[in-house]
Amino acid sequence: MPETVFQHLQNLIDANPVMLFMKGDKLFPQCGFSARVVQILSHLGVTFETCNVLESPEIRQGIKDFSQWPTVPQLYVKGEFIGGCDIVTDMYQNGELETLMSEKGIAIANA
Repeated sequence: MPETVFQHLQNLIDANPVMLFMKGDKLFPQCGFSARVVQILSHLGVTFETCNVLESPEIRQGIKDFSQWPTVPQLYVKGEFIGGCDIVTDMYQNGELETLMSEKGIAIANA
């Protein structure tokens, strides 16, 4: 039996402590909001994986339905949906993102 889109998304989230659903990938972001989140995570030195939602209409719509959040990028840390670009940017600027990573046991290379 083929896995559903939701099962696939959950498997990606479960398999990767820091998972970013975005347009493009970490080496070639294809929108400014996705690029900003990649830049923030890279600046922190966090190891993360990406899923390019542009590769599949099912995944592009599926992640929005899955999280009940209307836009990408979407950041998940240890299975918890954190938010999109604005939330991640605000958390980064006020130090909450670094704190969250530490609390979740995610290594920060540039802390």
